[in-house]
Amino acid sequence: MKICRTRAELRALVRDWKRAGETVGLVPTMGYLHEGHLGLVRLARRKAGRVITTIFVNPTQFGPNEDLDTYPRDEVRDQALLEAEGVDAVFLPSVEEMYGAGGDTFVDVPGLAGILQGALRPGHFRGVATVVTKLFNIATPDFAIFGEKDYQQLTLIRQMVRDLDMPLEILAHPTVREADGLAMSSRNVRLTPGHRQEALALSRSLDRAEELAKTGPLLADLEAAIWAELATAPSADVKSVDIRDAETLAELSGPLIRPAVVLLAVRFGAVLLIDQRVVAPTAVQDA
Repeated sequence: MKICRTRAELRALVRDWKRAGETVGLVPTMGYLHEGHLGLVRLARRKAGRVITTIFVNPTQFGPNEDLDTYPRDEVRDQALLEAEGVDAVFLPSVEEMYGAGGDTFVDVPGLAGILQGALRPGHFRGVATVVTKLFNIATPDFAIFGEKDYQQLTLIRQMVRDLDMPLEILAHPTVREADGLAMSSRNVRLTPGHRQEALALSRSLDRAEELAKTGPLLADLEAAIWAELATAPSADVKSVDIRDAETLAELSGPLIRPAVVLLAVRFGAVLLIDQRVVAPTAVQDA
């Protein structure tokens, strides 16, 4: 497995692979890898001759009061996990390598970046779109894989790729969960034991929403059921519960008549967790 710390190293490696006719898959991450990340890597391994994983904790997507400094990192462990999965190259740039001293260009998708999580975290998705664009330009992959847990991010990146005619395919991987249902996240290690147990209210509320959605309920009733389940976690600071169109993230009203995505953002102590589930009436599922 090749470790690349500069753009020039990675570009040279990919250039050689493409000259040999290899297909290249990219899995961008911020490190501190878990089974969720490794699921993306395995999907890339099945679909590409060469797989690149990037590890970069991107400062431009963190707000001034967010957890950039405490975001978990373990480069040695991450490299061992990726080598065991047969990854061909890992891109491990520094902040200086990625952004230099005088960078002043950003990529923004304002229609999607300013809603939902974007409204809670101003500037976050501009940072995501910018760093992902840079990674695409550096690695020039045939496809890149993102997890559905960060559903707004996935939707935004797909929009960006379409709008800017970027020559790659975006693939999605279903949310990977712990045995008890908690969505895997690098932030989970920062939960106290009590908060870790209470956080199961997220997956329980999504299970409840999925079951209720089969009957085509009023969206207000569906949202009320979700809030009721989240209320069983005394420490939960619910930042948002949103039910949006599963494809466009447009607002919905009235009864549920087509696939929707339930998006949750809940803080436990200093840790903000997100989770999601696409739900639909039985008639739509069977169509």
